[in-house]
Amino acid sequence: MSNNGLIDPADAAVLLVDHQSGLLQIVNHTNIHELRNNVAVLAKAATLAGAPVIATASVPEGPNGPLIPEVFDNAPQATYVQRHGEINAWDVEGFRSAVARTGRRTLLIAGIMTSVCVVEPALAALAEGYDVYAVIDASGTYSDEAQRISIERLSRAGVKVIDVLGVAAELQKTWAREDWAAWGGIYASVSPGYAAVMESVARAQAEATGSEGAGAEVKWAEARGRLA
Repeated sequence: MSNNGLIDPADAAVLLVDHQSGLLQIVNHTNIHELRNNVAVLAKAATLAGAPVIATASVPEGPNGPLIPEVFDNAPQATYVQRHGEINAWDVEGFRSAVARTGRRTLLIAGIMTSVCVVEPALAALAEGYDVYAVIDASGTYSDEAQRISIERLSRAGVKVIDVLGVAAELQKTWAREDWAAWGGIYASVSPGYAAVMESVARAQAEATGSEGAGAEVKWAEARGRLA
């Protein structure tokens, strides 16, 4: 558990709750395409950082629908827990056990709907001593007012509210790593202007250092292609 208010990548686990195709249609407070992209970013950041991912869905064979593909496309290693009608994922022993088995005490939770599928497990985990973050822009609900109320309730209870790029930066920690281009691709997929920054950096490295820099430019181009 972090003692400075920042996420410790070695102690973090990502919980993706009910990002289901049917429930996605209820989301009205934000752009659905942006929400789906943010879910992909959160899953990808966890994968790059080596953080466990646990995904759950409620009655996916019913109107809620299956999990959106962005979850397992970006976190193929994720543990999946199916629920059979339980509203609060934390009420399911298999879900709690999956979290406990990770050995992680910092939980990064996102879900649809925020007011139910994020608030309920977040408050329950907080009561059991976990350090809980709610990843708000990877979560959605039916109205601006419901989202605002959920954020206020979570914050007052002691849950830390954060966005996907904040999560990514705290999981990444440093650019001095082999997968730097993949992280750059994450930021560019959320903020297109960041793509121009990364392209300029890669080009400058290519001009300054020759073949080594050119390799950096190629890495960046490949990362952009994978996230396109």
